Amino acid sequence: MRILIAGGDGFCGWPTALHFSARGHEVAIVDSLIRRQWDEELGTQSLTPIYSLEERVSAWKEHSGREIRTYIGDLTDYSLVERVFRDFQPEAVVHYAEQRSAPYSMIDREHAVFTQVNNVVGTLNVLYAIKEITPDCHLIKLGTMGEYGTPNIDIEEGYIRIQHKGREDVLPYPKQPFSFYHLSKVHDSHNIMFACKAWGIRATDLNQGVVYGLWTDETRVEERLFNRVDYDGVFGTALNRFCIQAAVGHDLTVYGKGGQTRAFLDIRDTVQCVELAALHPADAGEFRVFNQFTEQFSVLELAQRVKRVAEEMGIRANIAHLPNPRVEKEEHYYNAVHTKLIDLGLKPHLLSDDIIRELILTAQRYKDRVNFDVIKPTASWR
Repeated sequence: MRILIAGGDGFCGWPTALHFSARGHEVAIVDSLIRRQWDEELGTQSLTPIYSLEERVSAWKEHSGREIRTYIGDLTDYSLVERVFRDFQPEAVVHYAEQRSAPYSMIDREHAVFTQVNNVVGTLNVLYAIKEITPDCHLIKLGTMGEYGTPNIDIEEGYIRIQHKGREDVLPYPKQPFSFYHLSKVHDSHNIMFACKAWGIRATDLNQGVVYGLWTDETRVEERLFNRVDYDGVFGTALNRFCIQAAVGHDLTVYGKGGQTRAFLDIRDTVQCVELAALHPADAGEFRVFNQFTEQFSVLELAQRVKRVAEEMGIRANIAHLPNPRVEKEEHYYNAVHTKLIDLGLKPHLLSDDIIRELILTAQRYKDRVNFDVIKPTASWR
C-alpha cells in the first residue's frame, strides 16, 4: 500500500515508517519537525542521539535499499496537506502528527491553545483532504486511553450499550479526559466520527496506552536509525523515565501516592497494532475504535519493579513521592477492555525484567546526555 505517516519523525512515527517500509509498502512521511524545536524550548534532548530526518531516511535507504519520501510542513496548513495528498495519493494515513504531552498542554494558556489548535485543526485538514482527494483512504488515527479518564466501571472499546427508561442504544463511551491535550484527542474522535457518518470516510481510532521502550528490529540497526526516548518532566513517560532515572542515580519520581493505574504497551506493539489496523481496514462510513495496550500497571508498581531490577544490577535506586502536579485520582478502579486487536492477531510483548534491564543499560550508555534540571515536573494543573 501507499502509506502516509503524519508525524513520521517522532517517537511512534519513525519506527512505524521503518516497519511499513521494511515490509514492502510505499511510505511517505509528512512532519513539521516541531518536536525538535520543543526540545530546544525546554532545554532538553532525547536520551539517544537523533540524526536529522534527511540523514535518517538516507541511512534507511543505504541499509534496506528502500526509499521513504518526505514532506516538510504543518498539517494546520491546508495547502500543504492538499499538495501531499494529491502528490502521494495515500491508501492509508497513520496520523501521529499531534502535540502529545499532557504537561506541555498545561504549562499556560499559550501552550493549551496551541495544543488544541494544532491537534484539532490538523486532523480536520486531514479529514477534508481524504474527503476531497482520496475518499477510499483509511485514516488510522492515534488516540489515547486518557480520553476515558478513570471511571468506576469497566472501560469498553469506544462504545457502550446503555439502557435508559425502557429504551436501549449503543453510544460512544463517556469521556473524562485528564488535560487540555487529552481533550484535544476527544475533539478529534468526535470530528472523525462525524466525518465517517457524513462523508462515508473509513477510520480507526487507536486509543493507545502509555508506550515504553525504544527499540524495534529496524531502529536498532545503527545509530542513525535510533528512535528518540524522553526522560524530562514534560515529555518523559513513566517507565522510560524511571529506567533513565535509575541509570543516572536520580530518584524515581512518583507523583503523589502512585496508585494511578494506566494502560501500557511496548513500542514494538505500537507498530504491530498499526500494521494490523492497516491490513484490516475499517469499512466505508465506519468509525472503529480499538483500545491499544497490552497490560495495566500502577505508577508505583512500575517504580518498584524498576527499583528491584536496578538493584539486581548493582544500582541503588530510591523512590521519591513528589507532590502531584496533576488533578487526578491517585487511587481508583481501572479495568479496560482490549480484545479487538488481539482478535486481529496481536502477539503482545509483555513487560519483562529484560526489557527494563535493556532500558537501564541504554541509559547508562548515554547518561552524559541527561540534564538533571529538566527531570522534575514543572507544569501544574492548578
